[in-house]
Amino acid sequence: MRTAFLFGSTLALSVPSAFAAIAQSFAPPAASPESSSANYTGQTNGTISNPALVAGKAFDRFIQIWIENTDYDTAASSAAFQTLSKQGVLFNQFYAVTHPSEPNYLAAVGGDFFGAGDDNFYHIPQNVSTIVDLLEAKNISWGSYQENMPSDGFTCADLLLKGFNFTQKNYLTNQGEYTYYVRKHNGLIVFDSVANVTSRALRIRNFNDFANDLKANDIPQWNFITPNLVNDGHDTTIDFVGDWLNYWLFPLLNDPNFNTNRTVILLTFDETETYTINNRIYTLALGNGVPRDLWGTTDPTFYTHYSALSTVEANWGLGALGRGDSNATLNNVFAFVANATGWKNNGISGDSPDIPLHRAEHVRLQPRRRPIFVAPGVDTNLTAAALPAPVNLTAQGKPNPWGVDPGIAYVNGTQVISPPSPTGSGSGSGSGSGSGKNGALGVGVGQGVSVAACFALGIAAGVLVVF
Repeated sequence: MRTAFLFGSTLALSVPSAFAAIAQSFAPPAASPESSSANYTGQTNGTISNPALVAGKAFDRFIQIWIENTDYDTAASSAAFQTLSKQGVLFNQFYAVTHPSEPNYLAAVGGDFFGAGDDNFYHIPQNVSTIVDLLEAKNISWGSYQENMPSDGFTCADLLLKGFNFTQKNYLTNQGEYTYYVRKHNGLIVFDSVANVTSRALRIRNFNDFANDLKANDIPQWNFITPNLVNDGHDTTIDFVGDWLNYWLFPLLNDPNFNTNRTVILLTFDETETYTINNRIYTLALGNGVPRDLWGTTDPTFYTHYSALSTVEANWGLGALGRGDSNATLNNVFAFVANATGWKNNGISGDSPDIPLHRAEHVRLQPRRRPIFVAPGVDTNLTAAALPAPVNLTAQGKPNPWGVDPGIAYVNGTQVISPPSPTGSGSGSGSGSGSGKNGALGVGVGQGVSVAACFALGIAAGVLVVF
């Protein structure tokens, strides 16, 4: 029996009905991964500017690609994943850290899910560091590419409160509209230390930008890539995901502008679809940076989403965030990187009873194993006071203090800030219309969005909205 370490007395085991695969037929959103497309909505915004390459001990480029809500055995049944497993290492004991989606995305870039146990709106205060702080401290370039995000640094739609997702024309059916982009799958934009810094927010780019950066050979060294809600399987099936991988990832594995001789590509899932089993997800390490003698092999080491952080930290000799990436139970470094860096893993592997339960709880912190990064000017007292220990506030029925929109928005590369709205939160839905220089803007009803900020965004973009 696996050991579960719980904070609080409530453990949610029932699976929500939010995931519902629908019958849709895959259609390429663009002519090729290297091509821009009107289906992506946002315009190409010029190539990204990156500092000089910083060599790592095991790899020089790290790319994460996240797929959605799939049990391990379901992914293993996919012909596309079976083929890809021959071109890399299968991590068959890799675990998401909680449920549902958004907390996992937060954990992968921030080392914790900060009390969130749902997919609601959150903004993590400026005081909280992320992987971006660690990378920039060593001058390592980074970027995030979000399919169907309408503009770089996108945070809200407009004054009619469409919210933080984006609804556009349904390019699969050419009938009606569809919400392809959702903020909850864009972990970095949830952190004010990214969203509230223009130069950082604008490094969260759309797929037209990706095509441009790829052709220019300007893909950064660290990348987080999120497909849209149909291509990532959230609203579809594993077979649909396989079609997207055949269209998008397979050709990029042969493109040296994407997959250099020193590139590691982590293809993983956010979480399982079934909540009543442990949160084991099918994960592959691909790319020419994976030693060729390991291709087609299986690594049974116990890894989690925090391992993606600790692996990057070990590779470039970064500090640590002092959260899950410093948890000796959860932060095993990918074995081939551990070997290259001298990192010693904890020995947990296979079906060990020491693998904790990953459902709605957070595993208790273990001793830290590397220096903790503290950004200049950070109020460490505030850091300690905010959340002194890992806890699932949602599971305890307590409000999360970071659920009010701070009023940050971007248009045409310019930040617009307005006081937060007192409207509270509600689920987002509605249709999209209108356009601006950097992409289309939607209208409808949204979740906790700042009226003033989105109003300013709409005016700056030249969108006329009538109540």
